[in-house]
Amino acid sequence: MSTLQDTAMEVDYSASVEEQLPKCKELAKQGNLQEALEKLLTLEKQTRLSADMVSCSKVLVAIVQLCFDCLEWTLLNQQLVNLTKKRNLLKLAVCKMIQEAVTFVEDTPDMATKLELIKTLRNVTEGKIYVENERARLTLKLSNIHEATGDVTSASSVLQELQVETYGSMERQEKTEFILEQMRLSIAKEDYIRTQIIAKKINIRFFSETSSPVQQLKIRFYKLMIQLSEHDKNFLETCKHYRHIYETDCVKEEENWWKEILKLSCVYVVLSPYFNEQKDLISRILLDKQLDQVPDYRDILTLFTTLELIHWSDFYNKYQNILRDGTESCPAVNVSHFIQCYSLIDDLACKTLHYY
Repeated sequence: MSTLQDTAMEVDYSASVEEQLPKCKELAKQGNLQEALEKLLTLEKQTRLSADMVSCSKVLVAIVQLCFDCLEWTLLNQQLVNLTKKRNLLKLAVCKMIQEAVTFVEDTPDMATKLELIKTLRNVTEGKIYVENERARLTLKLSNIHEATGDVTSASSVLQELQVETYGSMERQEKTEFILEQMRLSIAKEDYIRTQIIAKKINIRFFSETSSPVQQLKIRFYKLMIQLSEHDKNFLETCKHYRHIYETDCVKEEENWWKEILKLSCVYVVLSPYFNEQKDLISRILLDKQLDQVPDYRDILTLFTTLELIHWSDFYNKYQNILRDGTESCPAVNVSHFIQCYSLIDDLACKTLHYY
């Protein structure tokens, strides 16, 4: 909280504020909002110049609250702009006012009013480190609105403005959520180079935490990385990403889930170019005892570890239905749109021809 510390209080206006606030609220209820605001603005100046942070916070919150209660949205925006341009601002008081105003966004009567309030709040918080978290959350709301209207480009662009990895006051979990959203929107607009850059901002050591929210973030991250590596036809990286998901505790608890991930790992590792790392990864996957639960995929992996030539006709006749349609005991893998079932068979055909 060191960034919010202000100068020492010179005069204590708490008694005066406690006396005036109920009166101002009553005036507003009677329809005399302007008179109530004039009294509060006088108190605001006194408390601000005397560095009475607690009293100033109450006054600022009361000002925006009265505008909201009276549904004076234009006046609310005006007050937010004016109150953040005063000299000798008390940072914590402004922070509390902004936090209160942010709660009004979801209660706006229409989209135009909501967008105007978000715009005002983003403008008055720009460049103020002590309200950077509030500005980031507002920006995410704006991004979601753009995406809901089908404007993915604007949704991505507005979110890219945030450099949340530099925010010292934001929790790591929330920071990771923002970065994952930036990745998702970059992929949605097919900006894969930017996605690679953003992905490097994620500290994967964070995913070693065993809490459920963190594990869900880990799965989200690697699913996005899978989309990225599939686009590049980098099958070995895709396999590695699936392995990370497979090793997640919540996945291991769901039999159908881990079987699906394990089968996908097998498919992508055999599709990878043959070299030492790929060979080593196949060997490590074969050591997994759970592979016995999906024997057909275990057998496919084993074929790619022997020195014998693979006869495509035999391979095709034995495994085409398993890979394309699956069986009752072993459903087919849910491959992405980048590698549809028939393409998968074709890729495997090429692989068996030049594997050795």
